[in-house]
Amino acid sequence: MCSISILRPKILTMNHSTQTTESPRAMQGQRDRALIIEDDEDIAMLIKFNLEGAGLHAEILPTGRNAVKRIKETMPDIVLLDLMLPEVDGIEICRRLRQDQETSPVPVLMITAKGTEPDRIRGFESGADDYIVKPFSPREMVLRVKAILARGRGAGERVAGQPGLMAVGPIQLDTERFKAFINTREVELTATEFKLLRELIRAPGKVRSRETLLEEVWQYNFDGYARTVDTHVRRLRIKLGEAAEWIETVRGVGYRFREPR
Repeated sequence: MCSISILRPKILTMNHSTQTTESPRAMQGQRDRALIIEDDEDIAMLIKFNLEGAGLHAEILPTGRNAVKRIKETMPDIVLLDLMLPEVDGIEICRRLRQDQETSPVPVLMITAKGTEPDRIRGFESGADDYIVKPFSPREMVLRVKAILARGRGAGERVAGQPGLMAVGPIQLDTERFKAFINTREVELTATEFKLLRELIRAPGKVRSRETLLEEVWQYNFDGYARTVDTHVRRLRIKLGEAAEWIETVRGVGYRFREPR
């Protein structure tokens, strides 16, 4: 019997679409696949049990040594990654995933006992899509997994004559294929980064608060984690290069996408 403590979930709301949206794999009668990289057997089994109860297929890897290799072999729909692992830690694994074009889009949920703000920022800066602290509520963990999976499924707005295309300034988004371009150069974005950029670009000139972006992109109110948006915007700007100037900071409020002149 697992002895892990259970905390009350911090999630305040969840969009109805998060609960009902099915992935292409699910629509084909297949289960979404999760890879759990966790060296604590009790916690790994707890995660696996709850994910499989929610309809996912879950595999456990107890060490970080062959994690990137295994992810490339299986290409899971989501990775649940412990921070403190033997041989190769979670931060290094996440960095390697994001640096590799093949694995860069794979979403990562970090699950760790390190819960200070610097630890969370370090996790997000390494490329994590979300971060949950032990001890955790299994229900909250499952809801976050579903929210992360849902981020990569929705199609964006369609522009007349150019289905699935959104374009402002030098940035173009193909919302049907989840691809981003600076002029003609493709930019590799995670599902979270893509949706964050899509939320900003859909309303040029409109200021979006951190709390609003958090709810729209992460699809739930993430109590106390509004600064998470800042970390993802920094990562997004780095990837956009010279086009990063199109994302403007509104001091004390949030961000807006610049209006074309």
